[in-house]
Amino acid sequence: MKTAVFVSGGGTNLQALIDGIRSGIITNSSIDLVISSKENVFALERAEKEGIPSKVISPKSFAERSDFDNALLETVKKYRIDLIILAGYLIILPKILVAEYPGRIINVHPSLIPSFCGGGYYGLKIHQCVLERGNKVTGATVHFVDEGTDTGPIISQKAVEVKEEDTPESLQRRVMQEAEWILLPEAVDDIANSRLKIQDGKVFRRSHADAAHG
Repeated sequence: MKTAVFVSGGGTNLQALIDGIRSGIITNSSIDLVISSKENVFALERAEKEGIPSKVISPKSFAERSDFDNALLETVKKYRIDLIILAGYLIILPKILVAEYPGRIINVHPSLIPSFCGGGYYGLKIHQCVLERGNKVTGATVHFVDEGTDTGPIISQKAVEVKEEDTPESLQRRVMQEAEWILLPEAVDDIANSRLKIQDGKVFRRSHADAAHG
């Protein structure tokens, strides 16, 4: 399965995927393209180190948003990508891309959806809101992407304890370590090996017989 990883920053989840392939946690899968919405982010250095082709495609580089949308879609199609992985990607995906890849785009979100998700919830703001609300538990969610924001079918979730001494930064780091870096490689491996199916807006694990028949 050929994958493209979309990033906007340091690429820690990209690194988790690279490590997952190297260790065998992820099978039947390769990272064939990294697309960044920003120049000079560390995720691009991670890609270069691994010899993974990378592109910077930023909305700011195009006069019209539709031109950006088309450039993104055409790049993914050029590389014949099977699965798009949003790993800290801070741009709302073009509808034409979502329509072209139904059930073939996933995202990792640093909260337990439906809490602290949707428009405006990203990065440290999520963890700040968790602390301000006084949550005792937070976590991460991996889900398929639809035309909404964080509204697609949920693949997996993992809870992380919120500690009294937490700051947004410490909580962000622990959510990545204890949830995101575990869930995302597992989800990619499940998809690469046809273990999941979407039915009535929910994700189910296929039986061995279902998987054998694709």
